[in-house]
Amino acid sequence: MNIPGHVHSVFQSHFKSRPLIIRSPGRVNLIGEHTDYNEGFVLPAAVDKAAYVAMAPSDDAYCHWIASDLNDTFETRPDELTPSPKGWPNYLMGVVDQLRKAGYPAGAFNCVISSDVPVGAGMSSSAALECSVAFGLNQLHGWNIPKMELVKLAQKAENEFVGVKCGIMDQFASVFGKKDHVVRLDCRSLEYTYFPFLMDGIRIVLLDTGVKHSLADSEYNDRRAQCEEGVRVLQKHNPAIRSLRDAGREILLRHRREFDPLIFNRCMYVVEENARLLAACDDLGRGDMLSFGQRMYSSHNGLRDMYEVSCPELDYLVSFTITEEAVLGARMMGGGFGGCTINLVRDEAVDDLFERARKAYQIAMGRELKMYTGIIEDGTAVIEDAQF
Repeated sequence: MNIPGHVHSVFQSHFKSRPLIIRSPGRVNLIGEHTDYNEGFVLPAAVDKAAYVAMAPSDDAYCHWIASDLNDTFETRPDELTPSPKGWPNYLMGVVDQLRKAGYPAGAFNCVISSDVPVGAGMSSSAALECSVAFGLNQLHGWNIPKMELVKLAQKAENEFVGVKCGIMDQFASVFGKKDHVVRLDCRSLEYTYFPFLMDGIRIVLLDTGVKHSLADSEYNDRRAQCEEGVRVLQKHNPAIRSLRDAGREILLRHRREFDPLIFNRCMYVVEENARLLAACDDLGRGDMLSFGQRMYSSHNGLRDMYEVSCPELDYLVSFTITEEAVLGARMMGGGFGGCTINLVRDEAVDDLFERARKAYQIAMGRELKMYTGIIEDGTAVIEDAQF
Protein backbone atom coordinates (compact mmCIF):
# COMPACT_ATOMS: atom_id res chain seq x y z
CA MET A 1 0.00 0.00 0.00
CA ASN A 2 1.16 3.53 -0.77
CA ILE A 3 0.81 4.86 2.78
CA PRO A 4 1.40 8.58 2.05
CA GLY A 5 -1.23 8.42 -0.69
CA HIS A 6 -3.56 6.52 1.62
CA VAL A 7 -3.43 9.01 4.51
CA HIS A 8 -3.77 11.87 2.02
CA SER A 9 -6.88 10.29 0.49
CA VAL A 10 -8.49 9.46 3.85
CA PHE A 11 -7.80 12.96 5.14
CA GLN A 12 -9.35 14.67 2.13
CA SER A 13 -12.34 12.36 2.27
CA HIS A 14 -13.05 13.14 5.95
CA PHE A 15 -11.92 16.73 6.33
CA LYS A 16 -12.30 18.17 2.81
CA SER A 17 -9.00 20.04 2.98
CA ARG A 18 -5.41 19.64 1.85
CA PRO A 19 -3.10 18.15 4.52
CA LEU A 20 0.57 18.37 5.31
CA ILE A 21 2.09 14.87 5.24
CA ILE A 22 4.98 13.87 7.50
CA ARG A 23 7.03 10.68 7.43
CA SER A 24 8.94 9.68 10.56
CA PRO A 25 10.85 6.38 10.57
CA GLY A 26 11.34 3.59 13.04
CA ARG A 27 14.87 2.68 14.03
CA VAL A 28 17.29 -0.11 14.75
CA ASN A 29 20.31 0.02 17.04
CA LEU A 30 23.32 -1.74 15.54
CA ILE A 31 25.42 -1.89 18.71
CA GLY A 32 25.49 -0.21 22.12
CA GLU A 33 22.80 -1.68 24.37
CA HIS A 34 22.05 -0.53 27.94
CA THR A 35 24.74 2.13 27.51
CA ASP A 36 22.36 5.09 27.16
CA TYR A 37 21.44 5.45 30.84
CA ASN A 38 25.12 5.10 31.70
CA GLU A 39 25.88 8.23 29.63
CA GLY A 40 27.61 6.12 27.00
CA PHE A 41 27.26 5.71 23.25
CA VAL A 42 24.62 4.18 20.98
CA LEU A 43 24.70 3.53 17.22
CA PRO A 44 21.18 3.67 15.77
CA ALA A 45 19.87 4.14 12.23
CA ALA A 46 16.52 5.14 10.81
CA VAL A 47 14.91 2.50 8.59
CA ASP A 48 12.45 2.26 5.72
CA LYS A 49 9.49 1.52 8.01
CA ALA A 50 7.75 4.67 9.17
CA ALA A 51 4.75 6.42 10.69
CA TYR A 52 2.89 8.75 8.31
CA VAL A 53 0.66 11.57 9.50
CA ALA A 54 -1.58 13.74 7.33
CA MET A 55 -2.51 16.86 9.28
CA ALA A 56 -4.03 20.34 9.05
CA PRO A 57 -5.57 22.88 11.46
CA SER A 58 -9.07 22.07 12.67
CA ASP A 59 -12.08 24.23 11.80
CA ASP A 60 -13.35 24.10 15.38
CA ALA A 61 -11.92 23.90 18.90
CA TYR A 62 -11.45 20.12 18.76
CA CYS A 63 -8.74 17.81 17.51
CA HIS A 64 -10.20 15.09 15.28
CA TRP A 65 -7.82 12.17 14.87
CA ILE A 66 -8.14 9.00 12.79
CA ALA A 67 -5.97 5.90 13.34
CA SER A 68 -6.45 4.35 9.93
CA ASP A 69 -4.75 1.05 10.73
CA LEU A 70 -7.02 0.53 13.76
CA ASN A 71 -10.17 1.90 12.15
CA ASP A 72 -10.51 4.08 15.23
CA THR A 73 -11.10 7.77 15.96
CA PHE A 74 -10.52 10.17 18.83
CA GLU A 75 -11.50 13.73 19.67
CA THR A 76 -10.15 16.12 22.30
CA ARG A 77 -9.60 19.78 22.98
CA PRO A 78 -5.89 20.71 23.08
CA ASP A 79 -6.46 22.53 26.38
CA GLU A 80 -8.27 19.56 27.97
CA LEU A 81 -5.89 16.62 27.59
CA THR A 82 -6.62 13.47 29.59
CA PRO A 83 -4.89 10.09 29.02
CA SER A 84 -7.07 7.72 27.02
CA PRO A 85 -7.52 3.97 27.65
CA LYS A 86 -7.31 3.54 23.87
CA GLY A 87 -3.57 4.04 24.13
CA TRP A 88 -2.64 5.41 20.72
CA PRO A 89 -4.06 8.95 21.26
CA ASN A 90 -1.76 9.40 24.26
CA TYR A 91 1.30 9.67 22.01
CA LEU A 92 -0.29 12.59 20.15
CA MET A 93 -1.66 14.23 23.29
CA GLY A 94 1.72 13.91 24.98
CA VAL A 95 3.35 15.89 22.18
CA VAL A 96 0.66 18.61 22.29
CA ASP A 97 1.04 18.74 26.08
CA GLN A 98 4.82 19.22 25.90
CA LEU A 99 4.62 21.84 23.17
CA ARG A 100 2.15 23.87 25.18
CA LYS A 101 4.25 23.56 28.35
CA ALA A 102 7.25 24.79 26.37
CA GLY A 103 5.38 27.90 25.29
CA TYR A 104 4.25 26.81 21.83
CA PRO A 105 0.45 27.29 21.61
CA ALA A 106 -0.49 24.11 19.78
CA GLY A 107 -4.08 24.52 18.64
CA ALA A 108 -6.69 22.06 17.47
CA PHE A 109 -5.74 20.00 14.43
CA ASN A 110 -7.10 17.16 12.36
CA CYS A 111 -4.96 14.20 11.41
CA VAL A 112 -4.92 10.74 9.88
CA ILE A 113 -2.16 8.34 10.93
CA SER A 114 -0.90 5.08 9.45
CA SER A 115 2.32 3.18 10.00
CA ASP A 116 4.23 0.16 8.75
CA VAL A 117 6.62 0.11 11.73
CA PRO A 118 5.95 -3.26 13.40
CA VAL A 119 4.49 -2.76 16.87
CA GLY A 120 6.36 -4.59 19.61
CA ALA A 121 9.38 -5.46 17.46
CA GLY A 122 11.74 -3.01 19.12
CA MET A 123 11.78 -0.59 16.18
CA SER A 124 10.25 2.27 18.20
CA SER A 125 6.87 2.67 16.55
CA SER A 126 5.84 5.03 19.36
CA ALA A 127 8.80 7.37 18.83
CA ALA A 128 8.07 7.45 15.10
CA LEU A 129 4.51 8.61 15.80
CA GLU A 130 5.56 11.18 18.39
CA CYS A 131 8.21 12.67 16.13
CA SER A 132 5.91 12.86 13.13
CA VAL A 133 3.34 14.84 15.13
CA ALA A 134 5.93 17.14 16.75
CA PHE A 135 7.62 17.79 13.39
CA GLY A 136 4.28 18.37 11.67
CA LEU A 137 2.96 20.84 14.23
CA ASN A 138 6.26 22.73 14.05
CA GLN A 139 5.80 22.96 10.28
CA LEU A 140 2.14 23.97 10.43
CA HIS A 141 2.76 26.78 12.92
CA GLY A 142 6.12 27.95 11.56
CA TRP A 143 7.73 27.86 15.00
CA ASN A 144 11.20 26.90 13.67
CA ILE A 145 11.89 24.72 16.71
CA PRO A 146 15.38 23.14 16.33
CA LYS A 147 15.36 19.42 15.60
CA MET A 148 17.12 18.51 18.83
CA GLU A 149 14.48 20.41 20.80
CA LEU A 150 11.76 18.47 18.98
CA VAL A 151 13.53 15.24 19.94
CA LYS A 152 13.60 16.25 23.61
CA LEU A 153 9.92 17.26 23.51
CA ALA A 154 8.94 13.93 21.96
CA GLN A 155 10.94 12.02 24.56
CA LYS A 156 9.32 13.97 27.40
CA ALA A 157 5.90 13.25 25.87
CA GLU A 158 6.55 9.53 26.24
CA ASN A 159 8.16 9.87 29.67
CA GLU A 160 5.52 12.08 31.25
CA PHE A 161 2.20 11.66 29.41
CA VAL A 162 2.49 8.07 28.18
CA GLY A 163 4.47 7.02 31.26
CA VAL A 164 7.31 5.10 29.59
CA LYS A 165 10.75 6.08 30.89
CA CYS A 166 12.58 5.68 27.58
CA GLY A 167 15.94 7.25 26.81
CA ILE A 168 16.48 9.74 24.04
CA MET A 169 17.88 7.34 21.41
CA ASP A 170 14.57 6.36 19.78
CA GLN A 171 13.32 9.86 19.07
CA PHE A 172 16.81 11.04 18.15
CA ALA A 173 17.28 8.30 15.55
CA SER A 174 13.85 8.94 14.05
CA VAL A 175 14.54 12.65 13.51
CA PHE A 176 18.28 12.62 12.76
CA GLY A 177 18.48 9.49 10.60
CA LYS A 178 20.51 9.75 7.39
CA LYS A 179 20.27 7.45 4.39
CA ASP A 180 23.05 4.85 4.22
CA HIS A 181 24.52 6.03 7.54
CA VAL A 182 24.40 5.07 11.18
CA VAL A 183 24.71 7.82 13.76
CA ARG A 184 26.86 7.60 16.86
CA LEU A 185 25.14 9.48 19.66
CA ASP A 186 26.94 10.53 22.81
CA CYS A 187 24.19 10.12 25.40
CA ARG A 188 25.91 12.56 27.78
CA SER A 189 26.59 15.55 25.53
CA LEU A 190 24.10 14.67 22.72
CA GLU A 191 26.89 15.25 20.22
CA TYR A 192 26.56 12.98 17.21
CA THR A 193 28.59 11.74 14.26
CA TYR A 194 27.46 9.97 11.08
CA PHE A 195 29.29 6.91 9.77
CA PRO A 196 28.67 5.37 6.34
CA PHE A 197 27.07 1.94 6.54
CA LEU A 198 27.76 -0.11 3.44
CA MET A 199 24.41 -1.68 2.51
CA ASP A 200 25.54 -2.87 -0.92
CA GLY A 201 24.56 -6.54 -0.91
CA ILE A 202 23.72 -6.53 2.83
CA ARG A 203 20.31 -6.41 4.47
CA ILE A 204 19.37 -5.62 8.05
CA VAL A 205 17.17 -8.50 9.20
CA LEU A 206 15.22 -8.63 12.46
CA LEU A 207 14.13 -12.04 13.69
CA ASP A 208 11.24 -11.68 16.13
CA THR A 209 11.19 -14.25 18.94
CA GLY A 210 7.50 -13.58 19.56
CA VAL A 211 8.11 -13.43 23.32
CA LYS A 212 8.33 -10.67 25.90
CA HIS A 213 9.10 -12.08 29.30
CA SER A 214 7.55 -10.38 32.33
CA LEU A 215 11.02 -9.86 33.83
CA ALA A 216 11.80 -7.01 31.44
CA ASP A 217 10.60 -3.97 33.39
CA SER A 218 11.76 -4.98 36.85
CA GLU A 219 15.12 -6.25 35.60
CA TYR A 220 15.69 -3.03 33.65
CA ASN A 221 15.31 -1.02 36.85
CA ASP A 222 17.59 -3.45 38.66
CA ARG A 223 20.33 -3.03 36.03
CA ARG A 224 20.21 0.75 36.37
CA ALA A 225 20.53 0.46 40.14
CA GLN A 226 23.40 -2.05 39.86
CA CYS A 227 25.33 0.27 37.54
CA GLU A 228 24.79 3.17 39.96
CA GLU A 229 26.09 1.01 42.81
CA GLY A 230 29.21 0.27 40.80
CA VAL A 231 29.77 3.99 40.20
CA ARG A 232 29.60 4.61 43.95
CA VAL A 233 32.38 2.08 44.52
CA LEU A 234 34.58 3.77 41.92
CA GLN A 235 33.86 7.26 43.23
CA LYS A 236 35.63 6.37 46.48
CA HIS A 237 38.85 6.30 44.45
CA ASN A 238 38.04 8.97 41.86
CA PRO A 239 35.23 11.45 42.65
CA ALA A 240 35.34 12.66 39.03
CA ILE A 241 33.66 9.44 37.89
CA ARG A 242 30.04 10.50 37.29
CA SER A 243 28.93 7.39 35.45
CA LEU A 244 30.33 4.22 33.92
CA ARG A 245 31.09 6.34 30.86
CA ASP A 246 34.04 7.70 32.86
CA ALA A 247 35.37 4.26 33.85
CA GLY A 248 37.71 1.91 32.00
CA ARG A 249 38.67 -1.75 32.30
CA GLU A 250 41.82 -0.86 34.23
CA ILE A 251 40.11 0.87 37.16
CA LEU A 252 37.46 -1.84 37.36
CA LEU A 253 40.08 -4.58 37.46
CA ARG A 254 42.21 -2.65 39.95
CA HIS A 255 39.37 -2.47 42.46
CA ARG A 256 37.65 -5.76 41.61
CA ARG A 257 37.83 -7.11 45.16
CA GLU A 258 35.67 -4.25 46.39
CA PHE A 259 32.81 -5.20 44.08
CA ASP A 260 30.10 -7.73 44.55
CA PRO A 261 30.82 -10.14 41.64
CA LEU A 262 27.41 -9.45 40.09
CA ILE A 263 27.92 -5.68 40.19
CA PHE A 264 31.40 -6.09 38.72
CA ASN A 265 30.01 -8.03 35.75
CA ARG A 266 27.32 -5.44 35.09
CA CYS A 267 29.85 -2.62 35.11
CA MET A 268 32.42 -4.47 33.03
CA TYR A 269 29.81 -5.19 30.35
CA VAL A 270 28.94 -1.49 30.03
CA VAL A 271 32.58 -0.40 29.90
CA GLU A 272 33.38 -3.04 27.26
CA GLU A 273 30.26 -2.25 25.23
CA ASN A 274 31.24 1.40 24.97
CA ALA A 275 34.71 0.36 23.82
CA ARG A 276 33.18 -2.10 21.32
CA LEU A 277 30.99 0.59 19.86
CA LEU A 278 33.88 3.01 19.36
CA ALA A 279 35.92 0.23 17.72
CA ALA A 280 32.93 -0.69 15.54
CA CYS A 281 32.82 2.90 14.27
CA ASP A 282 36.48 2.54 13.30
CA ASP A 283 35.49 -0.62 11.40
CA LEU A 284 32.87 1.34 9.48
CA GLY A 285 35.39 4.05 8.68
CA ARG A 286 37.53 1.36 7.02
CA GLY A 287 34.54 -0.30 5.36
CA ASP A 288 35.28 -3.48 7.33
CA MET A 289 31.82 -4.99 7.74
CA LEU A 290 33.17 -8.40 8.76
CA SER A 291 34.88 -6.97 11.83
CA PHE A 292 31.79 -4.92 12.61
CA GLY A 293 29.69 -8.08 12.51
CA GLN A 294 32.02 -9.91 14.90
CA ARG A 295 31.63 -7.08 17.40
CA MET A 296 27.87 -7.62 17.24
CA TYR A 297 28.40 -11.23 18.32
CA SER A 298 30.67 -10.07 21.15
CA SER A 299 27.99 -7.60 22.22
CA HIS A 300 25.45 -10.41 22.45
CA ASN A 301 27.82 -12.56 24.47
CA GLY A 302 28.23 -9.74 26.97
CA LEU A 303 24.49 -9.12 27.18
CA ARG A 304 23.92 -12.83 27.75
CA ASP A 305 26.73 -13.68 30.17
CA MET A 306 27.61 -10.46 32.02
CA TYR A 307 24.55 -8.24 31.87
CA GLU A 308 22.17 -11.23 31.84
CA VAL A 309 19.32 -9.65 29.88
CA SER A 310 18.99 -12.25 27.15
CA CYS A 311 16.70 -15.28 27.12
CA PRO A 312 16.76 -18.79 25.57
CA GLU A 313 14.83 -17.68 22.48
CA LEU A 314 17.22 -14.83 21.69
CA ASP A 315 20.26 -17.01 22.38
CA TYR A 316 18.93 -19.72 20.10
CA LEU A 317 18.47 -17.36 17.17
CA VAL A 318 21.92 -15.80 17.56
CA SER A 319 23.60 -19.19 17.88
CA PHE A 320 21.72 -20.42 14.79
CA THR A 321 23.49 -17.79 12.67
CA ILE A 322 27.05 -18.42 13.84
CA THR A 323 27.77 -21.09 11.21
CA GLU A 324 25.88 -19.23 8.47
CA GLU A 325 28.40 -17.77 6.02
CA ALA A 326 25.82 -15.30 4.75
CA VAL A 327 25.40 -13.73 8.21
CA LEU A 328 28.05 -11.16 9.09
CA GLY A 329 26.86 -10.49 12.63
CA ALA A 330 23.94 -10.94 15.00
CA ARG A 331 22.90 -9.96 18.52
CA MET A 332 19.84 -9.32 20.65
CA MET A 333 18.47 -5.79 20.25
CA GLY A 334 16.66 -3.75 22.86
CA GLY A 335 16.07 -4.10 26.57
CA GLY A 336 16.13 -7.88 26.51
CA PHE A 337 14.15 -10.89 27.75
CA GLY A 338 12.46 -11.18 24.35
CA GLY A 339 11.93 -9.10 21.25
CA CYS A 340 14.19 -9.36 18.20
CA THR A 341 17.68 -10.23 17.17
CA ILE A 342 19.30 -7.90 14.64
CA ASN A 343 21.30 -9.59 11.90
CA LEU A 344 23.43 -8.43 8.97
CA VAL A 345 22.66 -10.84 6.14
CA ARG A 346 23.79 -10.99 2.52
CA ASP A 347 20.88 -10.10 0.24
CA GLU A 348 20.71 -13.31 -1.74
CA ALA A 349 20.49 -15.48 1.38
CA VAL A 350 17.77 -13.69 3.34
CA ASP A 351 14.76 -15.78 2.29
CA ASP A 352 16.55 -19.12 2.59
CA LEU A 353 17.99 -18.21 5.98
CA PHE A 354 14.59 -17.22 7.31
CA GLU A 355 12.89 -20.37 6.09
CA ARG A 356 15.46 -22.62 7.76
CA ALA A 357 15.52 -20.52 10.93
CA ARG A 358 11.71 -20.54 11.05
CA LYS A 359 11.52 -24.33 10.90
CA ALA A 360 14.33 -24.84 13.41
CA TYR A 361 12.88 -22.27 15.84
CA GLN A 362 9.46 -23.91 15.68
CA ILE A 363 10.98 -27.27 16.59
CA ALA A 364 13.33 -25.94 19.28
CA MET A 365 11.10 -23.33 20.92
CA GLY A 366 7.60 -24.24 19.81
CA ARG A 367 6.97 -20.74 18.49
CA GLU A 368 6.37 -19.02 15.20
CA LEU A 369 9.21 -16.83 13.97
CA LYS A 370 8.61 -13.51 12.23
CA MET A 371 11.06 -11.58 10.08
CA TYR A 372 11.36 -7.88 9.28
CA THR A 373 13.90 -6.51 6.83
CA GLY A 374 15.08 -2.97 6.44
CA ILE A 375 17.39 -0.57 4.72
CA ILE A 376 18.73 2.64 6.23
CA GLU A 377 16.80 5.75 5.28
CA ASP A 378 16.56 9.46 6.09
CA GLY A 379 14.88 10.78 9.23
CA THR A 380 11.67 12.73 9.74
CA ALA A 381 10.61 14.92 6.82
CA VAL A 382 7.71 16.42 4.91
CA ILE A 383 6.41 14.24 2.08
CA GLU A 384 5.57 16.27 -1.01
CA ASP A 385 2.70 15.28 -3.30
CA ALA A 386 5.13 14.38 -6.07
CA GLN A 387 6.70 11.74 -3.83
CA PHE A 388 3.54 9.62 -3.81
